[in-house]
Parts: sequence; structure tokens; C-alpha cells
Amino acid sequence: MKETLKAYIDLTRAHFLPAWPLIFCSGLVLAFANYGGFSWTLIIKAALIGLLGFEAGFVLNDYVDRNRDRLDVENTLTKYWRPFKERPIPSGKISSKKAFWLFILLAGVTSALIFTLPYPNSLYVFAIMLYSYGIEAFYQVKKRDQKFPIAQLLGRTDFTLFPAAGYLCYGQPDMTMLLYMFFFYPWTMAHLGLNDFIDLENDRARGMKSIAVLYGAKGAIYWITGFTLLHFFTAIFFLRELGTIAPYGFFAGFVLLAGSNVYLWKKQSHDAGLKILPIYHGTLVIYAVSIILDFIY
Repeated sequence: MKETLKAYIDLTRAHFLPAWPLIFCSGLVLAFANYGGFSWTLIIKAALIGLLGFEAGFVLNDYVDRNRDRLDVENTLTKYWRPFKERPIPSGKISSKKAFWLFILLAGVTSALIFTLPYPNSLYVFAIMLYSYGIEAFYQVKKRDQKFPIAQLLGRTDFTLFPAAGYLCYGQPDMTMLLYMFFFYPWTMAHLGLNDFIDLENDRARGMKSIAVLYGAKGAIYWITGFTLLHFFTAIFFLRELGTIAPYGFFAGFVLLAGSNVYLWKKQSHDAGLKILPIYHGTLVIYAVSIILDFIY
């Protein structure tokens, strides 16, 4: 029982659980600010939708890639993403059938929660959920055979839509939502490139056409830095939608990201990439908390 529990914790990357409701609800509080009103009930619903929906995506990721993951030659990134340092489907601790039904369960509960939202918000959020799972599966399959990074450029639109779905739990499609996505998308691309840079050996062994496999390790660093700079540029437009507190948090995040990229260029090593990966994740939490504090104060 203990080993099974550990396997499910690894499957869901449970140590990252607090981040997903924060990011999702950062979109929701922006909608509260723009449209007026506030609801603790809606906050709780949105937090659960964000949490369970994202976890379903993790399980789907592992299910689609279950055979390729058996080809891993080193486990550095696995140790970072999995609390007990193991991929549970390739190891045999969780069967692919059980993982599939867990995905169905999580997606089903998420859908039920979504349809408690008012119309048409429920349809907006449900459509984003269906698109996100579809594009996640596309990303995992497409990157096995491509000459250009189509899988990456399209695949991470699912994460880009994540805070937008939080916004649409209460708000309507508008410029604030679009600017949040415009700001967030380059971050998702930089983050994806960093993961690919760290996991280069495994992607070669799996036959995955990741950014680092397509363009080499140095090309991946250019990708990371280029999209990070674009992320800074798009912030100029998104920050106009926010209040007086958020810019301070965003600036702190920019400093951390800039320093991380300088360090990566200086070292240009697998270990350096792994050291700055938590900083990329930390800046995302800083952004979300800054937006929430902006609304509170």
C-alpha cells in the first residue's frame, strides 16, 4: 500500500500541488477586479477545477508517453519532477490501464465542477479543458516525428490557456484575458526549452524531436533566452491591466529570470539548467501571488 501511494504521488507530481490553484485563481481574481463581485464559493470551485484538471493533464502526459519513457537513460529530471524519483508506469508500479482510468476520473470530476459554473462560463472553461487534453496528446505524439518544433509551439498553448480558464470562470473573453495569455505564452516556451535542455540525453534515447535535439544544446539556450526576453517585452502590455502592487512582484521575477539566463550562458551545462529550473517555477508563483495581492489590497 505504501509503495502504491508513493507511485501515485509520483504520477501526479504531488509536491507541486499548491501551484496550480494559485495560477488558475490568479486569472479568476483578475475577472473579479474587472467585472466586480467576489465569491468564496467560486474561489473554492476554481481552485479545485485548476488542481484536478492540471493533475489529469499530468496523468495523460504519462499515459501517452508510457512506452517512450521506458527508454530513459538517466533520471535527473525525473528526480526533480517526482517526489519519490520514479516514473510509475514504466516501473510497473501503476499499470497503464489504472493510469488511464485515473485520468478519466480526474477529468470527469473536473467536468462536473465546471458545469456548476454559470452559463456561458461553464462552456468556455469546458471547451478549454477539452482542447488542452487534446493538444497535450498531440504534443506528445507529434514531437516523435517532426523537422520543425510544431509540437512545442502548439503544445504549450494548453498551459497558456490555464490562467485564462480561471478568468473565464467569472469573466468574459476580453483584452485582459488575451494580454495575460500574450504575456504567459513566451514563459511557457522558455520553460519547455529549459526542460528539453536538461533532458537532452533522454530525448535522444526516446527518439523525441525536442528543442535541444532539433537545434542542439546551444540552440536550446538561445530558445530559452529569446523567449524569456519576449516574455519581458509582453509584460509591458499586461502590466497595464494590473494595479500598483503586482509590478513589484513582476519586477522581482524578471530579475530572477535575467540572472538565471546569465548563469545558464556562463555554465552552459545540464547541471546549470537543473539549478535554474526551480527559479522559473518560482517566478510563476510570484506572478500569481502578486496578481492576487493586487486584488486584495
